[in-house]
Amino acid sequence: MNVKTLVAKPFALYISNQVKKGMDSAVEDQESILKSLVKTGMITQFGQDHDFNKISSHADYASAVPIRDYEQLKPYIEKIKAGKQNVLWKGKPIYFAKTSGTTSGVKYIPITKDSISNHINTARNALLCYMAASGNYAFASGKLIFLSGSPVLERVGDIPTGRLSGIVNHHVPGYLRTNQLPGYETNCIEDWETKLDKIVEETINQNMTLISGIPPWMQMYFDRLKQVGGKPIGELFPNLSVIVQGGVNFEPYKAKLLDSIGRPVDTIELFPASEGFFAFQDNYREPGLLLNTNSGIYYEFIPANEINRENPTRLTLRDVQVGENYALIISNNAGLWSYNIGDTVKFLSVRPYRLLVSGRTKHFISAFGEHVIAEEVEHALLTVANEENVQVTEFTVAPFIEQAQGKSYHEWFIEFENLPADMDAFARKVDDRLRAKNVYYDDLIAGNILQRLRIARVNKNGFRDYMKSIGKLGGQNKVPRLSNDRKLADSLKPFIFHNH
Repeated sequence: MNVKTLVAKPFALYISNQVKKGMDSAVEDQESILKSLVKTGMITQFGQDHDFNKISSHADYASAVPIRDYEQLKPYIEKIKAGKQNVLWKGKPIYFAKTSGTTSGVKYIPITKDSISNHINTARNALLCYMAASGNYAFASGKLIFLSGSPVLERVGDIPTGRLSGIVNHHVPGYLRTNQLPGYETNCIEDWETKLDKIVEETINQNMTLISGIPPWMQMYFDRLKQVGGKPIGELFPNLSVIVQGGVNFEPYKAKLLDSIGRPVDTIELFPASEGFFAFQDNYREPGLLLNTNSGIYYEFIPANEINRENPTRLTLRDVQVGENYALIISNNAGLWSYNIGDTVKFLSVRPYRLLVSGRTKHFISAFGEHVIAEEVEHALLTVANEENVQVTEFTVAPFIEQAQGKSYHEWFIEFENLPADMDAFARKVDDRLRAKNVYYDDLIAGNILQRLRIARVNKNGFRDYMKSIGKLGGQNKVPRLSNDRKLADSLKPFIFHNH
């Protein structure tokens, strides 16, 4: 047992106990955070514009501060870029996290001196809670890979700016620097495929014990490793014991990733975003992510079907119920106020407040009023795939709208690792699962408004080739599970398998 492993053990137990204590005080902590945020916000232009000096409760706050997306926050961001201080938070941000929005183009999300610890400490706490729960301290002495964006930062309005993963790279604790791979120069490579080759070269002969990244990146890394090394990942890295992942639902990728490794490893799920690190899997043996209730973020929850209303119901943590689908709204010590991050969540339990990410507020299909969400399509496909021993590499769903009633349907674009024995029977089973999950969809099928779903088989590596064709291979780019239009579906046409 080396020094790092010896030091990690008492620290992990201490942090794990602190996290458990926080489970009991979550509601009270949230109320304290709101008061603290409003008090600091009083000196800002935003606080003065919204009469923060008159706010003494959540009801006051909800009345004074409307729900905003990035476009509505943008005028304040532009003032920060112009050099003004005390706009959204005291002083100026220490970073802008640059992220691409679906409607807003490039977004510049502020990270402040007060909020940076939320990103760093939550990642640390997730690993320490895993150590305490599993007794696996040994991985701390091996090599750890964090598949991330470039740490090279530009300046926007004289504020260092880059991808969140690149920013966080500058704050990796010193005691982990000697364990971290790849090297700085490799992380700076912008072209993903060039970078991937270099990462493989740097890591293939190392004692890798932990690998972290979003699942599609990890799969590309594993595929290239197997190609170069000629062995399963578990043989190339005999001491690999932990995978840390987030950014997308892990389930669609899990079977193939673990198959690439060739043996079981523990997995830890995270819920990070440029706007904040919201939740993490505090118990690797159980599903669900523990909401980060005492880390400078105040949460509100809007019933998902009300998100587009002018005055939606705004619930606090005290009000949420298990199984309901909520749009997640945050206010934080980076100066985001009642900000709609675009994700929906469902609670698996309260006290402790554990949740899963159920989808995106803009990623759904409701061309006929069915309001199908990501969680439902993932459940339907993966349940049947598991029953049929079929592996799915990637997929997305879009409506096919025909003017004549009874001619429209949902089209599923699926890339299979191995094909179902009977594609038509497979499609029927998935359709039945979706009907069981979504009563509106079931009614539309039963009423002959919609036909049963159809599957368009995507070529092997078709999604990867599509992402490359639009310049979005690697990075933090993900294929949306659902679209309410045909833009993505039509772009995938060159990558669909055709029998000749």
